[in-house]
Amino acid sequence: MADPRFFSVAGPFNAAEMARRSGAVIAGAARADLLLRDVAPLDTAGPDQLSWLDNRKYLAQFRTTGAGAVFVQPGLAGQAPPGVTLLLTEQPYRAYAVAAQAFYPEPPPVPGIAPGAVVDPSARLGEGTAVEANAVIGAGVEIGRRCLIGANSVIGAASVLGDDVRVGANVSISHALIGARVRLYPGVRIGQDGFGFALDPKGHVKVPQLGRVIIGDDVEIGANSTVDRGAGPDTVIGAGTMIDNLVQIGHNVKIGRGCVLVAQAGIAGSTRLGDHVMMGAQSGMIGHLVIGSGARIAGQSGVMRDIGPGESVMGYPASPIKEFFRQHATLLRLAKRKSE
Repeated sequence: MADPRFFSVAGPFNAAEMARRSGAVIAGAARADLLLRDVAPLDTAGPDQLSWLDNRKYLAQFRTTGAGAVFVQPGLAGQAPPGVTLLLTEQPYRAYAVAAQAFYPEPPPVPGIAPGAVVDPSARLGEGTAVEANAVIGAGVEIGRRCLIGANSVIGAASVLGDDVRVGANVSISHALIGARVRLYPGVRIGQDGFGFALDPKGHVKVPQLGRVIIGDDVEIGANSTVDRGAGPDTVIGAGTMIDNLVQIGHNVKIGRGCVLVAQAGIAGSTRLGDHVMMGAQSGMIGHLVIGSGARIAGQSGVMRDIGPGESVMGYPASPIKEFFRQHATLLRLAKRKSE
């Protein structure tokens, strides 16, 4: 069970309700009326708890689990212990996420403006929005309904936030248009100057950054990540994109819908990513590239050329994964031959 000092559990829910919410089908012991009071991992779950199996690595735990109900793929249902109610789905982890949201719904913000917060008279705050201590809301800012602006955060002049946006503590936002249900974790920086200079031996000349940052609906940006505003064209992050902690996105970058960028990834200016691109941790891209939809970049890869749709690459410089492993195998054979 989650620590009750930090998390409040809702429910209980019966198995039928969990199946309805997740789109699963009840099987196994098939107790639709089974009352479930919480979610828990396979190895610790009890008879009134809901668990899941999404990785064959945990099959042994599944075979001996004490859980009352388990989300599982139909092909593995036969390995369940007797008496377990099975919730069959092709996406057990997604189903678990839906269930966990039901048991642990995010509390709504408590509306109001805390003492010490500074809100410009020309700013507009939607109904149900909360502004925490020492936050600063600039002139002409528009904030939607049920938003949360965390302590010490700064929303720069004329920025726009949609409904149900959550801004963590110590976030800064400027020159930005942000959609609905966006979450910015603590320390995020949105809309600062892009890194643009005209090089000159006598002294580099800064290029004014005259664009904006446009963020679509349902985007999450992890702690201490940075998104530079455009130099003239805008920097754009498509709807549903998930960005981990410590990610750097340069000016004029355009990211499609549903992309995933893992910790410490970096994208240099004017590179364009299609939809559902995945970047592993510490991977990086030079500027002015085009990355096709569905491309996958392995962790710590360095991308120096355009990547086609659906292509998977790895290494530095990044190359197709099969080619990378052939090169690696060849080097190992050469090294072994030399040592003999």
